[in-house]
Amino acid sequence: MLSTVKNWLSSIIELALVLIGLGVVLQILFPKALVYINSDVAGNLINLIGQFSGAGLVGLIATGIVIWIIRR
Repeated sequence: MLSTVKNWLSSIIELALVLIGLGVVLQILFPKALVYINSDVAGNLINLIGQFSGAGLVGLIATGIVIWIIRR
C-alpha cells in the first residue's frame, strides 16, 4: 500500500513539474496566454528563487532538497 501511495505522489510531482515548465514556456513565448487563469508563473518562480537565496544556509539546504526531489 505504501509503494502505491509513493508511486501516486511521484506521478503527481512529475505532472506538476511538466505543468510548471509549460507555464513558463507559454508565458515567455506568449505573454498574454495565461490571462485566463490569472497566473504569473515566471514571476512566482523568480520570487521563490529569491526567497531561497535570501535565506542563507537554510535557503541553500532547501534548494538542495528541491533539486534532489526533482532529480528523483
